[in-house]
Amino acid sequence: MSESATPAASARLDKWLWAARFFKTRALAVEAINGGRIKVNDQRAKPGRAITPGARLEIHKDSLAWTIEVLAISTQRRPASEAALLYREDEASRLRREELVRARREAGPGLATARPTKRDRRLIQRFTHMNDTGE
Repeated sequence: MSESATPAASARLDKWLWAARFFKTRALAVEAINGGRIKVNDQRAKPGRAITPGARLEIHKDSLAWTIEVLAISTQRRPASEAALLYREDEASRLRREELVRARREAGPGLATARPTKRDRRLIQRFTHMNDTGE
């Protein structure tokens, strides 16, 4: 039987975060852990830290935050529906995150604008050229 098929008592933090689908790759999980965006039982952790059921994790990714309790251990990446069974999110954490996502949707595209048109580029070039020549 393979290692991922047997029920494990613990797993590496980076591998568990990847298997639970919080990060697309283990390298991104390691980067987040080393950056201090992941806390285990209110303490900073290293990527190789052993995670067991019952551990409390605080995960900060972009502007979103999760406060979860580990329910099960898996070292194999499975479908999202199965990965969601590995943890339980606090109700307050879920409500904060959903409110932030809703506010972001309502705000619209924000500062992201379309590429300049041909006319816009000409105006930009005319403006920068004037400043370069001192006119």
